[in-house]
Amino acid sequence: MNQALLTKIFGLPAERAWQAIFDNLWETFSLPIRPDIVDAITTERDKSIEQLDNILSGSAWELWQQFEQNAPLTSRHLKQFWANRSDGKAILILDALSLRELPWLLENAEKRGYTLHKAHTTAAEIPGNTNPFAKVLGFGQRSNLEHNLGKSAEFPSAWTETTDMPFADCSALIKADPNIIFWHHWPDSQIHDLADSGDGYRKLSKNAAAQLSSDDFWQFIDRLATGRRVIITADHGYAHSGIFPDVVHKDQAEFLKERFKSGRSVPSPVNSTSHYWVPPLTQTINSQHGQWELVLGRKKWKSQGGYPTLTHGGLSLLEMAVPYLELSK
Repeated sequence: MNQALLTKIFGLPAERAWQAIFDNLWETFSLPIRPDIVDAITTERDKSIEQLDNILSGSAWELWQQFEQNAPLTSRHLKQFWANRSDGKAILILDALSLRELPWLLENAEKRGYTLHKAHTTAAEIPGNTNPFAKVLGFGQRSNLEHNLGKSAEFPSAWTETTDMPFADCSALIKADPNIIFWHHWPDSQIHDLADSGDGYRKLSKNAAAQLSSDDFWQFIDRLATGRRVIITADHGYAHSGIFPDVVHKDQAEFLKERFKSGRSVPSPVNSTSHYWVPPLTQTINSQHGQWELVLGRKKWKSQGGYPTLTHGGLSLLEMAVPYLELSK
């Protein structure tokens, strides 16, 4: 464990502590990767931050209570970008893109002649799911963006689209509108397809490397970047929960199974009872999206049908931290 980072987590105000954590995540996940070993290296990097996740669930869990107010929320950055830029602008949201996929974006942006204006880690909403992100952007839900029907007071004059079409077909959807918000369902759509597969992450990581290095994807980015400054980011990340340890304490496992089934977060009534274990298994957070109870850290348990090997919605770092790139050509 990085001792300097540990000192910052316990010694700095919450805003600076979260910034130090997110800077550390960027340093860990932004380094280049050879395509032939992508699943092994990204899994190794994932495991390398296990201690950091364990600190945030085992002794510094109060930081999660201060996450929404102090972490660099993606939604705030997007609103500032939109408000501060009068010229052409485009936002591409790749649903559930995580920091694991960052190297392919950085490598190909440089190789294909893009100027990188900003590149850092930003934070998902609580809970880290699609609807809370759509709501905080003013669209209600992701599907509302389809066919330029998305209207938001936060993003005036935005032409909007959301789709799961291949990237090769997305380029044709981009017209001459100067201001665009495009929400693509990948990789979340594939995450759900592969969640019950034992080798789901291996398939996902190889597909992500291929997609984000492909001419089809970057031709789509070229269309977005024609006359526009482009943001590439995500609504939330995901957990490679297949490598999480099982909760072995019988009562704790039963509690999690009963409360969360095979999920990671549930709405929490105001007067709902909490558990008595310390360190806690969960955190109940009164966020701008209501009161939610969320699984804290790297935990999985036996559930009907098996716990998914890929999931999101809980409080682990790679569920809650995402890439944020601002580029132009």
